[in-house]
Amino acid sequence: MQPIIKEILAEETHRVRHPILRQGRPIEDCIFTGDQEATTVHLGAYLDDNLVGVLSAYKKNHPAFNNLKSYQIRGVAVLTDFHRKGIGNELMDDIEKRMMERKIDLIWLNARIAALDFYTSLAYHQKGEAFEIDDIGTHYCFYKLLK
Repeated sequence: MQPIIKEILAEETHRVRHPILRQGRPIEDCIFTGDQEATTVHLGAYLDDNLVGVLSAYKKNHPAFNNLKSYQIRGVAVLTDFHRKGIGNELMDDIEKRMMERKIDLIWLNARIAALDFYTSLAYHQKGEAFEIDDIGTHYCFYKLLK
């Protein structure tokens, strides 16, 4: 079944961010810096009117690509019962199209180790070495040029 992808409010992302990305932590940990900026885009993936996946994109340059118009992807999450059904792919495809419409040059993100194969399969490239994000774990920077 194909999900319906649409823009949602930042607060709506918490229903998926919390159990997948911040399980066992306060719900306030689901509030990310930049969530309320006018340039931020929050997407929700719906199956039968149920929110099952989310993604947020923030207008933010990466220091290694400072000359490019860039957005950072954060908070990509799909409820466990819906993993491996293409929902994450649909969310990423949708945000890439939206960013191309905005004439954005580059998308970048910090990927957890468990998600490395996912981003590689979507033609994202690793930038640099592994690094730690406090209380969350090891990450790698990935990027994709849109032009």
